[in-house]
Amino acid sequence: MGSPSLRPLLFGVALLFACVGDNATPVADLETRAEATDYLETSRYADVMAFSEAVAAADPRIHLTTMGYSMEGRPIPLLVVGDVADPSWETVRTSGKLRIFAQGSIHAGEVPGKEALQMLLREIALGRYDQWLESAVLLIAPMYNVDGSERVSLTNRPRQNGPVGGMGQRPNAQGLDLNRDHMKLDSPEARSLVGMMNDYDPHLSLDLHTTNGTRHAYHITYAEPLNPATAPEIQRILRDELLPEVTRTIKEKHGWDYYFYGGAYGGTPRGGGGFGFAPRGFEERVLSTYYFVEEIVTWAAERAGEIVELTEALDEVGVVGEELAVRAEFQGSDGPVDILMGDVRPIRHPYTGQTMFDRLDVSTPTPMRTFTTFAPSETSTVPEAYLVPADLEVVLDRLRAHGIHFNPLGGEFEFDVGDTQVFRIDSTTVSPRTFQGHNERTLFGSWESNGAWETQSMEETGPQWFLVEVGRPLGRLAFYLLEPRSDDGLVNWALMDDALEGTDRYPILRIPARD
Repeated sequence: MGSPSLRPLLFGVALLFACVGDNATPVADLETRAEATDYLETSRYADVMAFSEAVAAADPRIHLTTMGYSMEGRPIPLLVVGDVADPSWETVRTSGKLRIFAQGSIHAGEVPGKEALQMLLREIALGRYDQWLESAVLLIAPMYNVDGSERVSLTNRPRQNGPVGGMGQRPNAQGLDLNRDHMKLDSPEARSLVGMMNDYDPHLSLDLHTTNGTRHAYHITYAEPLNPATAPEIQRILRDELLPEVTRTIKEKHGWDYYFYGGAYGGTPRGGGGFGFAPRGFEERVLSTYYFVEEIVTWAAERAGEIVELTEALDEVGVVGEELAVRAEFQGSDGPVDILMGDVRPIRHPYTGQTMFDRLDVSTPTPMRTFTTFAPSETSTVPEAYLVPADLEVVLDRLRAHGIHFNPLGGEFEFDVGDTQVFRIDSTTVSPRTFQGHNERTLFGSWESNGAWETQSMEETGPQWFLVEVGRPLGRLAFYLLEPRSDDGLVNWALMDDALEGTDRYPILRIPARD
């Protein structure tokens, strides 16, 4: 490893000679491809698999499995780390321990997370973080976008300062941005991820990126879930407790500044827009990511009981009858905040001759108003249930993939058919620009009481409808997928275009919340 190094921090002479087999490399000598090339290159798929197999063979607490497959048929590696007998989700969930998921390379040109997570696995195998495993099980996916990671080019992310040996591309093999596919689930990778999340049900998740856009002085910018429909208790513990504490700890230990995600445009930071550009050397970006994950897991493991209790309690709290956001807008700070702005110097890529940016040691506090959170711009009342026509298979397919349960109309659920609501469409707009394979659609209109025709039709064809009850743990998700005005729902992603052709009514009915 280059300097600064994690190697001097290892403890225990005996641990330094743990091996991956009779003639295998000692675990302490295992290196990622980045480390082995002095950070000129990043790990390929074969490197990650070999490294994962090595640490799993060396430590019985590290289990190598898969969360699913990519479009090109590559298994997506998942390492289950903890004092559990096997990596099955049943065993992990029945352990009762805090479950933490960490993911790298959703964008395959953003590689520090991939390298940092492999390094973390090595240090776990060497016994450095045994205290974590007393209360937690880690679920580590070092390389999520495995197909994109194999499409290495020296010109991907051309202005980024390293690795100069090239990196993968942003999209997957379908040309889809996996970070825009968590709702519509067009890719096998997203369906694999959602399936893993439903099976293992982690209490805390980390998605690691590399930021790009603004010349700020922070080593990392971060964000909690920004959708205002998120449970406020989750936003509070992340934004007010975890992230500030991690920021303080890293500043004290390493002297590095971290801050909330945002980019400055015309002098005004803006949360959720372009992320800040961090033109640091590749090794420094990997280490800053390593420290970030290290401190988050340490913080969470020490509060494992509190986090498990909070998340499980929220699963039991229904959202029926609440006013939740379906659309959002930036929310500015009350006044100016000192943002640390940096500077760069242009340098030449040694092999392409293209301009890269090298960070200068500059940090200038600059007061400006920030926009790092979102507020609802439109809300809707969460209903008790939705009624989906049986022939609307595109909707039923997405609900199944998301793990949202539904049943044929009938059975024990009772309601007055005449009280159902229909969304009457006043107008619709369709984006002329194709985005992620779809021309996004926006419906305008309102929910109103169902009419006599719909009531009679439902009474005569009850079995041809499916009931989606919202009073379940995934109720917020079902609401956001099925509401016709949702800015990230199935209508928005143009998945229901055929069903909306030539009609002035949204085909999915809803049963409003009852007193």
